[in-house]
Amino acid sequence: MNAPSTYGLSTEARNLHWLLDNLVEEVPGVRSVTVVSSDGLMLLSSDPEQNAAAAAGPAAHDGPRGSSADLATIVSGLGSLTTGAAKLMEAGIVKQTMVAMDEGSLFVMAISDGSLLGVQAAPDCDMSVVAYHMALFVGRAGHVLTPELRSELRKSMEPRQAEQ
Repeated sequence: MNAPSTYGLSTEARNLHWLLDNLVEEVPGVRSVTVVSSDGLMLLSSDPEQNAAAAAGPAAHDGPRGSSADLATIVSGLGSLTTGAAKLMEAGIVKQTMVAMDEGSLFVMAISDGSLLGVQAAPDCDMSVVAYHMALFVGRAGHVLTPELRSELRKSMEPRQAEQ
């Protein structure tokens, strides 16, 4: 995996990038990971190289597997949908959402302040292992994901998002 440059980022931002990279590299079956802010903007991504391919147009990639921006959009939408459903059912705060599909799985977990962690995984992944490692990420990232850090991460993603 080609990690994004963390040059010039704060220690907290570099640590979050490291945690994200570790999640992808250490958990079998994880294909792509993204962190999305409460307003739907991608803060972190596991595959920044593929963001550039998305800028070339639909023929250059094959949807969510080809673009972390697509995954971020799906995670944000699913987060909004499940939050709305929880409100209608008076069921409290959504902690985790899991979608099992023929060709893969999608996990969405609340981090803090409306931010979400999204993971796209292979169909044969061990769902409990993926969920466990996501919970570890959330536990480690939640307390440092301050408004200032979210702003820094957004700014660090702007050049890539502008290319799309």
